[in-house]
Amino acid sequence: MPAYRQSVSWWCFVPNLMSPLEFVRMAADQGLDALELLPREHWQLARDHGLAIAAVDGHASILEGLNRREHHPRIIAELQAKIRLADEWEIANLICFSGSRAGLDDANGIAATAEGLARVAPLAEDAGVTLVLETLNSKVDHPDYQADRTAWAVEVCRLVDSPAVRVLYDIYHMQIMEGDIIRTIGAEHPWIGHYHTAGNPGRHELDDDQELNYPAIFRAIAATGYGGYVGHEFIPTGDPVTGLRAAVAMARCD
Repeated sequence: MPAYRQSVSWWCFVPNLMSPLEFVRMAADQGLDALELLPREHWQLARDHGLAIAAVDGHASILEGLNRREHHPRIIAELQAKIRLADEWEIANLICFSGSRAGLDDANGIAATAEGLARVAPLAEDAGVTLVLETLNSKVDHPDYQADRTAWAVEVCRLVDSPAVRVLYDIYHMQIMEGDIIRTIGAEHPWIGHYHTAGNPGRHELDDDQELNYPAIFRAIAATGYGGYVGHEFIPTGDPVTGLRAAVAMARCD
């Protein structure tokens, strides 16, 4: 059994496929450890069903993120408030975003993002919360997003040099942008604080109709000794219970 734990993202199931209560009960019944990206008003519902909260957004927004210093006062205030909440609710990760490139070169975007995260990293360290910088594809889903390569996000983490700042390695997004998933996990796993899964193309189930070899990917993650969360973030096309059950079993390396 791998050392990592499993979580599932709220927005993929609620409200289009399930009610909040149906979703939380399903996650608990499937043996998941945690939920992700659930609205604040449902945090207690998760706790009541024995589920932790693996990750929520640390700040707004995907488009106006940390890569521009003019956004730092707002984002830092938002992160400080969220860190305090995460400490209270034992939330493991706060998701952070680079923002859109909008003509900004990579070196300056990396430097600004690192500066912003460095200002709140000590508070996150004290709270035991990890700020995870999410990698997103700029080809299909998030045009012009700047942290669209693993190396970009890893360099930010190197510059901050804090155990509280890590990469959210989204397998679906990075398959679109660069592929080479298993080798990247092996090389960069010390910098990865959280994983997201989904099939490509389409961001659907982890099944045979998509191109990623998830059994091998999960074995690669397990081989690193990773002990954080692997979060399922796919949009079901069929029965959501069946799709999630299959993903959970696959990630257990059964």
